[in-house]
Amino acid sequence: MVIQAVHVPESAEAAVTYSARGAWIMGGGTVVMPLVNSGAAPATELVSLRRAGLGGVEVRDGVARIGAAATLAAVGEHPGLSFLRPALRTIASPTLRNQATVGGNLFVAQPYGDLAVCLLALDATCEIAGPDGRRDAPVADVLASGVGSGEVVVAVRAALPGPGVWHYHKAMRRRLNSAAIVTVAAVTRTADGVVTFSRIALGGVAPRPVRAVSAERLLRGRPLTHDVLTEAGEAAHGDIDPFDDAYASAWYRARVLPVHLRRALLP
Repeated sequence: MVIQAVHVPESAEAAVTYSARGAWIMGGGTVVMPLVNSGAAPATELVSLRRAGLGGVEVRDGVARIGAAATLAAVGEHPGLSFLRPALRTIASPTLRNQATVGGNLFVAQPYGDLAVCLLALDATCEIAGPDGRRDAPVADVLASGVGSGEVVVAVRAALPGPGVWHYHKAMRRRLNSAAIVTVAAVTRTADGVVTFSRIALGGVAPRPVRAVSAERLLRGRPLTHDVLTEAGEAAHGDIDPFDDAYASAWYRARVLPVHLRRALLP
């Protein structure tokens, strides 16, 4: 389709108005603009969020609130979110991270969306504005089902993980600037040598980021050893829906999942 108008509203409510009329939301444009340039964009109007006041990043009382239009670079530069820097450095290039947004990583960056994998592991909440007002929804629901007609994600909130409980690992074809073969993000707590809590999110192994709930169940009450994590990785095969693409086959993704789960979680 040919783009006939680009709106640059100055509030989330104005962005909702345009979205409800069928305009396509655009954050940094790193995915949208290639579609526009190729004529494959599914709308004739765009809504840029760059002036809508959704770019803030705040950390207060152990909770982060990140605006949907905040860039990946801005997230990585915030001192309260330093635990996310290793993950953010694996996403695209510095030039793209200066443009790509948190909101975009929840939607158009699927199935790879590595920040979305992190937010899923953190059990983040999305703040959503729509024609009927504002509401909250788990990031898991937004990743699975998107948002309603006319709705716009305006921010995400997540409790910060405590010391020593955050884990992240990404397998790529290249060291940097490559989509994931397998991404693992997890919050895992132990006491007296055994796992007391684990929330594991996976990317690159399904059409969207998914929870490895089978692996989580298997780990509870057990030590984080090589053999136990291998068993957990095998159990996680029940949670994934791998696919073929230019980076890896579905078979290969499933085959190496236990390896990369071990690499993420072994201390």
